Amino acid sequence: MFPGQIDDGGFIEAGYRGLMRVPEVLPMKVSYVDRIPPEAEAMKEALRRLAASDAKMVIAFGGQTSEAAQRVAWEFPEQRFTVIQGSLLRPNLAIYEVLQEQSIWLAGAAAGMLTKTNVVGHMSGLRVRPGLKGRAAFAGGLAATNARAKLLTNFSGTQDDAAVAKRIALAQIDAGADIIFTMLNAGRAGAIEACRERGVKQIGNVRDWVAVMPEVFVASAVADGGFAIVQAARDLYDAVWSGDRTRRFGMRNPDAVRLVLAAGVPEPVKARIALLTQEMVVGGIKIPEEYSGPEFTPA
Repeated sequence: MFPGQIDDGGFIEAGYRGLMRVPEVLPMKVSYVDRIPPEAEAMKEALRRLAASDAKMVIAFGGQTSEAAQRVAWEFPEQRFTVIQGSLLRPNLAIYEVLQEQSIWLAGAAAGMLTKTNVVGHMSGLRVRPGLKGRAAFAGGLAATNARAKLLTNFSGTQDDAAVAKRIALAQIDAGADIIFTMLNAGRAGAIEACRERGVKQIGNVRDWVAVMPEVFVASAVADGGFAIVQAARDLYDAVWSGDRTRRFGMRNPDAVRLVLAAGVPEPVKARIALLTQEMVVGGIKIPEEYSGPEFTPA
């Protein structure tokens, strides 16, 4: 169950692509519903329909589905449920989590070294746990390499409204931001348009945006939720899936989590990011989970 559209160019699309990989690597059939509004009753009703089908497992994609999935898992105790990026467990519900905060921390570290104005933007939509943790991680990485940098951070309330995203991006650029990190889905198109118009660089997330638009994106904090879907399906097929547990995938799984830098990034920045990556892999970096600084509200 996808609480959004599978062609959003972001998190939801990454999950859909992961789901489509399942029958390529395992003798399993898959089906899905998308464009479900991220509202409690709509998500619960969609999950109930899937739970009542002949599916061997129901996957809810995204942290915003956690409460709805836990409730429906209680209603269907014989069905297996997995929440990607979730936060709540039950005996028949597991969490599979891609540690996006690791690549996001590195993105913040890169932004701290690349900004020339010492003003960096952060844009997201819904205030869900993964998004809030991502913001905290980005702020932590930024402070680690540039304690003087000012962070302009905004949650607009929507992941998919391009017009809203463009308005916020332009406001951050007017406030001095020369690099903007976006944690958006379909709304990212508006931020891209704003960056193109003003000649500002962007750091993407979820997928490799550098490969897609190298003229706009200076880096991308790859965190592929689709990887977690494939792993959940593989565990189900291998009969090792278990409820009431969390499986996490981070920088040790570079197919899932990594920071991509554009070719034009200066070599000293690339070298330091490489060192920080190795430090993170061995557990030498503590990533903050909360952000207590000011927030940016466009006029």
